[in-house]
Amino acid sequence: MSTPIGIDALLEQERAHLRRLTPREAARALAEEDALLVDIRYAALRERDGLIPGALVVERNELEWRMDPQGSHRSPEATDHDRLVIVVCNEGYASSLAARSLQALGLHRATDLIGGFQAWQAAGLPVSR
Repeated sequence: MSTPIGIDALLEQERAHLRRLTPREAARALAEEDALLVDIRYAALRERDGLIPGALVVERNELEWRMDPQGSHRSPEATDHDRLVIVVCNEGYASSLAARSLQALGLHRATDLIGGFQAWQAAGLPVSR
């Protein structure tokens, strides 16, 4: 049995495998690459704060099933394992673990947004209500 490390240590360990993006870097990737922004926030947060235009909404509990390019329940946007997938949560914590889960499925370019939706909004980037 391994020694428990706690969530802070786990988060740090998993983030070491990600090339996390700032809001401006993510916006640039959306504009210049075939990047896909995936919003995993739950409905109440989306209703309260709005959406990033063009983001695919996939609740966290469905993420792996909807984003696996080989899966029978995949989203049409889950085109291949080489696509840059940027996971967005509210503040940039759950998205790091979710991005690592997508990497385990072979989406080797999966990453997340530093600071999540709140950082995107604070940077003055587009939000629809």
